Amino acid sequence: MTARPLRLTLALAALLIATSAVAGEHEDTRADNALRVMREIQAVPDNSIPDRLLDEARGIVVIPDTIKAGFVIGGRRGLGLMSVKRPDGTWSNPVFVKLTGASVGFQAGVQSSDVILVFRSERGLDNIINGKITLGADASVAAGPVGRNAAAATDGSLKAEIWSWSRARGLFAGVALDGAALQIDHSANRGAYGYGITPRMVFEGRTPQPASGPIIAFRDELEEATNAARNNRQGSSAPAPAADAAQAHPLESSAPAASDSLPPPQK
Repeated sequence: MTARPLRLTLALAALLIATSAVAGEHEDTRADNALRVMREIQAVPDNSIPDRLLDEARGIVVIPDTIKAGFVIGGRRGLGLMSVKRPDGTWSNPVFVKLTGASVGFQAGVQSSDVILVFRSERGLDNIINGKITLGADASVAAGPVGRNAAAATDGSLKAEIWSWSRARGLFAGVALDGAALQIDHSANRGAYGYGITPRMVFEGRTPQPASGPIIAFRDELEEATNAARNNRQGSSAPAPAADAAQAHPLESSAPAASDSLPPPQK
């Protein structure tokens, strides 16, 4: 190889490395933001994702800083991460996704909010992996419960496949996202994991390059939050110890037993 082709090859290699590094930085920032959203929401128990939904979830999507803007005709766009729960109950590394949608009605201005979607079935996840999903059309979606409404709204008789929340100006509440489209962000996945990868390769840990620290940190946060939710559920369903039961029913614990002798009634 002559000097000129060699220099050209080295220049192209350097360009590819630099481009990969810049792309990785963008994806790491997205992972950092998704991690921040999960930590901040789970830090407030009354407004966090209900334990049952998180424990039984098949997948989760976290989209920080979703922008909703418009005047009469509006639009929504956000970039985030999606992880799925593997057969052994652990969470996979996340793939990168994007949320887009349009709305019509009286509206004006710009609003930024964090969006979380919890999937209760694998059907919607398969649709995303194979292309995209339109919320409300391809899969039923319901506004996620918070606070006192959480226990009743997560009853197993309800059939929603996806629960959705949004946080704007510090308020975490259920939100309707019918009509919004969720799909894989292939360019971001190439930046994070390398070329020639598919979402299933990410979920199964078969990527050309390993996940970065921020991406792993997001997955670990899901693990910790889910383990805490599972422990909370097991603790709430366990029978109370005898000592605790006595404290819970002081009148019963202080009442004499049937075999105890009772003093005669006073005349």
